[in-house]
Amino acid sequence: MTDSLTHDKASPAVLAAQARSRSSATAKAIQTPASTNAPLTCTGAQSLVKSLEAVGVDTVFGIPGGAILPAYDPLMDSPTVRHILVRHEQGAGHAAEGYAAATGRVGVCMATSGPGATNLVTALADAHMDSVPIVAITGQVPSAAIGTDAFQEADIRGITMPVTKHNYLVTNPDDIPRAIAEAFHIAGTGRPGPVLVDISKDALVRQTTFSWPPQIDLPGYRPVARPHGKQIREAARLMAAARRPIFYIGGGVIRARASEQLRQLVELTQIPLVTTLMARGAVPDSHPLHLGMPGMHGSVAAVTGLQKADLLIALGARFDDRVTGLLSTFAPHAKVIHADIDPAEISKNRLADVPIVGDCRDVIAELIEVITAEQAASGAAAYDDWQATVADWKATYPVGYTPAEDGVSPQYVIERIGALSGPEATYVAGVGQHQMWAAQFIQYSRPNSWINSGGLGTMGFSVPAAMGAKVAEPHRTVWSIDGDGCFQMTNQELATCVINDIPIKVAIINNSSLGMVRQWQTLFYNERYSNTDLHTSHNKVRVPDFVKLADAYGCEGIRVEAVDEVDAAIQRALDINDRPVVIDFVVHRDAMVWPMVPAGVSNDKIQIARGGAPLWERED
Repeated sequence: MTDSLTHDKASPAVLAAQARSRSSATAKAIQTPASTNAPLTCTGAQSLVKSLEAVGVDTVFGIPGGAILPAYDPLMDSPTVRHILVRHEQGAGHAAEGYAAATGRVGVCMATSGPGATNLVTALADAHMDSVPIVAITGQVPSAAIGTDAFQEADIRGITMPVTKHNYLVTNPDDIPRAIAEAFHIAGTGRPGPVLVDISKDALVRQTTFSWPPQIDLPGYRPVARPHGKQIREAARLMAAARRPIFYIGGGVIRARASEQLRQLVELTQIPLVTTLMARGAVPDSHPLHLGMPGMHGSVAAVTGLQKADLLIALGARFDDRVTGLLSTFAPHAKVIHADIDPAEISKNRLADVPIVGDCRDVIAELIEVITAEQAASGAAAYDDWQATVADWKATYPVGYTPAEDGVSPQYVIERIGALSGPEATYVAGVGQHQMWAAQFIQYSRPNSWINSGGLGTMGFSVPAAMGAKVAEPHRTVWSIDGDGCFQMTNQELATCVINDIPIKVAIINNSSLGMVRQWQTLFYNERYSNTDLHTSHNKVRVPDFVKLADAYGCEGIRVEAVDEVDAAIQRALDINDRPVVIDFVVHRDAMVWPMVPAGVSNDKIQIARGGAPLWERED
């Protein structure tokens, strides 16, 4: 989308109706309240804060600076908006992501111009890839200085155009309420995503008139929520005719708050399913038809199920390369039903035989209605042979690991964190081996219990995102499961957690390495470990000593170096709720993530151990 603040004026009722098509949580965040009794004369900064209050914002993560400073004065007086001062703007962006991913509400971050704004770019790109609804508000140099290379000037609108759903540059204070209302609407409806609102300093300082709701309209933005009935009927026909169908469930089901409807559809059809990295928890792992996670480090049953299927029912998935492997060889015998809220995703990577544009919640609800009627008239389709086949794969090739003979297995640590913390906890991972192990070895039974950086793969995501998730849902236990490499990128946000009473738990899976890169060096680079040793645990001097670092931040620091210490440390962390806890789990450095499909090859070449032949070259 391109920005325009000259839309034809109309009632915002259309926007509220569209908002209701999304989840109730998101809708709550963007619905407009009753109009103010009379226009209020105030500064642009005051108008900004009042607009944030009006759209229902309760938390902003940010750091002040010169260009955004006028907004921080009225923000201090807001009775409803809590500002959390982070230690780095990237942390503010990831915290907003964690807040949004945990609740479905739009997360908010704030930064000043120049480097403050550019420090948000990684988080915006991350949110864009994973369809996370956030609004970033940045200060800009005075409008007269824009384009002059003024102090701390950066064209943040131009910089972020490829990684935002939409963005604004506001230089007139009268436009602030409308820009904020539109930003929250765009972020939270259709395919969710990040929106940036850049406001010049003079627009924040100048006088304006605030009233709510603003008269707005977005003629170029009309996301389709309801699917076409003909496509639904054709999808139901293909499902009934298939002999080896499989549900390929993506993160769009989580974002659409469609998990309950999905479980009903699975029970109705008795079709096996897989959940991608972004969809873990959409259906409980314990469900007998759940084959696990597909992709590069997916289960044998999930990967092979997709390869052998004659029909893929893709719901809110985008046929990512980490799932498909070599695209030309992916699910070669399957027809494809592809449903997504974003029409640009359909047939982008794999041609859809039945394309369905619509919100996953509505798509699934209508599929249930049509299939129920067809079953009443003609009986249910039977997939007994297929169910038996995939169940055999699942039983024969479970996701597992061989315990380390001389040290702590990282898989065991993560398995015990999940077992002791339970399904109501929230688990937020960084990126790398620990991310894959957390996806594999924690049993997920509810949506939004698993938060990670899937599309962009952002190291440093976990700690600030866990902070945001804990702020959003303070009643939940929130674990940051991080690697020693990821942790060192954003651990300064522990100070934010201590000062603001945000008691997250941090499990550092410390193998003294950039573990996933080291795994690739082991397998594909003749064990030449170029620049992957972090010196954090397997040396005489720990650089840094994570327990001392935790203590310096005011956290509880614990170190675990033996298997028999694991449970006690986790339980101790669970018992402490007045400050963050950091556990340094010193683990075996040569543990690897299996199964594995090497990059760029067919999923048929899935391997379950180092040195083993591709599984389906050994047996069909």
